Amino acid sequence: MITLNDTIHALRNELTSFHLSRRERRQVERELREALARRDAEAPV
Repeated sequence: MITLNDTIHALRNELTSFHLSRRERRQVERELREALARRDAEAPV
């Protein structure tokens, strides 16, 4: 099972790729922001 942290790690790795178009980069950045927000919302206080 892929965890949220695995997803965040994969998205960060994808951003280091030089083969992304501007559109793809914006999409990955948006997905990463959403995943980080979900992780922060689930984090215990």
